[in-house]
Amino acid sequence: MPKLEVLSEIQRKSMLMWPCVDHDDTPWTPMAKPLSESKVALVTTAGLHVRGDKPFIATQKGGDTSFRVIPRSAGVNDIVQSHTSIGFDHTGIYRDLNVTFPIDRLKELVDDGKFGSLSDNYYSFMGALRDVTGVVEESGPEMARRLKDEGVEVVLLTPT
Repeated sequence: MPKLEVLSEIQRKSMLMWPCVDHDDTPWTPMAKPLSESKVALVTTAGLHVRGDKPFIATQKGGDTSFRVIPRSAGVNDIVQSHTSIGFDHTGIYRDLNVTFPIDRLKELVDDGKFGSLSDNYYSFMGALRDVTGVVEESGPEMARRLKDEGVEVVLLTPT
């Protein structure tokens, strides 16, 4: 884990001032059944969407808190990234989307019997948000309702 001292002054100040939301009341929910019998969904903060879908809006104050639906049937070549943060290197994602959005690995885990099944839809948010209020109050609960309606029991959350 790098220490703040090794970062540039701008990076260090950004990390020290980054908003962090505390959730002391978040309930813990134990697994109701084995993972090998559970329906799994994928949610990412990599700012991904299906080619032709509305890109994430980088200029929105505090960040774009909406989400995009990515059908499980979408192939790697159908998915693009419109996340605009300069805080990370996009090269790995461009070379292999599975680095941050492991759709091929999930299929393999189902085929191997490690997961029961996969959801019909996956979801993507844009990370690096300065204001997460929209996610907490609107888009997050909406996405959770959709996952619950589909019978999803486990969500794999991947970062950018």
